[in-house]
Amino acid sequence: MKQECKKEDVHRKRQKGSPHKTGKKVSFSAKEGLLKGEAVEEAKRCLGLRECEACDLCSLLCPDLCITRDERTGEVLIDLDYCKGCGICAAICPKGAIQMVMEEGR
Repeated sequence: MKQECKKEDVHRKRQKGSPHKTGKKVSFSAKEGLLKGEAVEEAKRCLGLRECEACDLCSLLCPDLCITRDERTGEVLIDLDYCKGCGICAAICPKGAIQMVMEEGR
């Protein structure tokens, strides 16, 4: 028997184990009345943030030219020896895949 997933169930679980906290207003865009399999796909859509989609905006707008992409793996590489920490890359990333984190001892 297929079980319907309700918005209230997803909301309750999201509050208990939310992986990230921001000062921004959270909008809830999950669809109601989905079957379990459909709910999993919907969750992937909603939680797909923080996954780089290789748009290269970060490397194009980096004033220090320290962001490149590994040609073999496609992975974004940030050369911290040249990065000044301006945060443009993190601000411009449409998926939120880059986060500015203060290094210890600085």
